[in-house]
Amino acid sequence: MFKLRGAFTALITPMKNNGEVDYEAWRRLINLQIEAGIDGLVPLGTTGENPTLDEDEEDKLIGIAIEEVKGRVPVIIGTGSNSTKHMVLYTQRAKNLGADAALVVTPYYNKPNDEGLIRHFEAAAAVGLPVVVYNIASRTGRNISAPLMERLSLIPGIIGVKEASGDMAQMGDIINNVAEKRKAEGIPFSVLSGDDGLTLPLLALGGDGLISVISNLVPDKVTALVKAGLSGNFEDARRLHYKLLPLIKAAFIETNPIPIKTAMTWAGLPGGPVRLPLGKLDPKNEPPLRTAMKQLGVCCASRIKSTSATGC
Repeated sequence: MFKLRGAFTALITPMKNNGEVDYEAWRRLINLQIEAGIDGLVPLGTTGENPTLDEDEEDKLIGIAIEEVKGRVPVIIGTGSNSTKHMVLYTQRAKNLGADAALVVTPYYNKPNDEGLIRHFEAAAAVGLPVVVYNIASRTGRNISAPLMERLSLIPGIIGVKEASGDMAQMGDIINNVAEKRKAEGIPFSVLSGDDGLTLPLLALGGDGLISVISNLVPDKVTALVKAGLSGNFEDARRLHYKLLPLIKAAFIETNPIPIKTAMTWAGLPGGPVRLPLGKLDPKNEPPLRTAMKQLGVCCASRIKSTSATGC
């Protein structure tokens, strides 16, 4: 087992204008991320529009990711489902294709009770691939409390949590009452922020890093923030937090990944349209996104050439 620590990107899935997956852009995105110093990659999450991908597309995306990464950073594949049977199949597929870990979201819509959740994650861990629990009640309708997270942390193979509850008190309890206990027992259990805007406070509480949306666009800056926080340099971490905050706000001005894919496309990076039922960014929300990009100098970066007249 290993401990996840650092900045990880919840990768978008690049699309062509006709709505097909752009696999060459996917290769480019992966290599841009690694060259920028990111600590790990998370394909096929919500940011990657996994609910609208078919299985052949997912197979190819995973295969290309493993091929391009070449073991340079961990690859954590989103394998969640509200069907335990399907989740196990997706997790087994990720293992077979060479993933380093699986990100398994709380089953959505079903709103399972505690017993059901425990059995669901036991089934995930039984596949034999390290599992990161993904707690995001705003999308699933079911929060995993700190006491329940402690029970999940005792399942062999569960190595951490992507915490996107938005509840800093709960996050602190998970770090102090779960991760620290496992650490004392010699068991790795990582607590990663699932919200870009809460990275700094999570690090200050003793968390291990972030699974980020905005690092699709600015991986170097997000990595710098996380490294500063993990090293205890909170003066630099705070400065970077406030520098990134306008982009963080703009990236969630509408449902993720609509704004971040729009920004990527404007910047000439792998992006493209979103798939239905997501729609295009509302024109009224374009100005704050453009402004946030300009403030970070994104469009002036040497590796970026804007391809959109409506971009920044």
